[in-house]
Amino acid sequence: MAHFRPMHTRFILIETSHAGNVGATARAMRVMGFDDLVLVAPRWSNVLRREETIQRASGALNVLEKARIVATLDEALDGITHLCATAMTPRDFGPPTRSPREHFATLPAPTGEGGMAFLFGSERFGMKNEDVYRCHVALSIPTDPSFGSLNLASAVQVVAYEWRLALGGYAVQEATSKPKQADAAQVAGLLQHLEGSLVDIGFLDPEAPKKLMPRLNQLFNRANLSEEEVHILRGIAKAMAQSSQRKS
Repeated sequence: MAHFRPMHTRFILIETSHAGNVGATARAMRVMGFDDLVLVAPRWSNVLRREETIQRASGALNVLEKARIVATLDEALDGITHLCATAMTPRDFGPPTRSPREHFATLPAPTGEGGMAFLFGSERFGMKNEDVYRCHVALSIPTDPSFGSLNLASAVQVVAYEWRLALGGYAVQEATSKPKQADAAQVAGLLQHLEGSLVDIGFLDPEAPKKLMPRLNQLFNRANLSEEEVHILRGIAKAMAQSSQRKS
């Protein structure tokens, strides 16, 4: 896959009719690190302030605050050099239809000040032919052939994710603190404690122990027990011994 230097990215929603989809789109963009959202002639002139929009944004308010509403697609494309339509159905005489990953892999590292725009049509009718024809490619998300209907915000999320991967992606976040591994002395103490409890419940014959304890020792070594896990196992050993004493 080609590796890209960061370039400006814009998501454009054309004639969106559901306020919730605008909020959900803002959320989808925000989690992938994008914040340039332009709405072309949405159904609601106050869509960026509607309660449903804000609720569905789920905290991605910076995207909504920065978002712009324009009357025409020409206004939305200001400063953009590469246009990607999103259309499940190929258009005659239109641009090539490719999956997002396939198309992004063909793009060279961007130069200059241009930007990338992803265009999404209305929920009811999709993108108009004349808008698709203006684009360099029609992105089609591979779906089950018998059911390819994607919610608008879901489509935005998939495209945003694929584009973020092409730009280099984000590292998977690991836990901020890792459990402290038990040392050899703690494991030895656990084995001693467990051995006594196994004898108490009659599972281990001290006169013929065979290889049970060495095998448990190897099991615990492979498990790389944490200190907390040693405490849990010793608590179980203690409960086993106490239960045996109550019965006897």
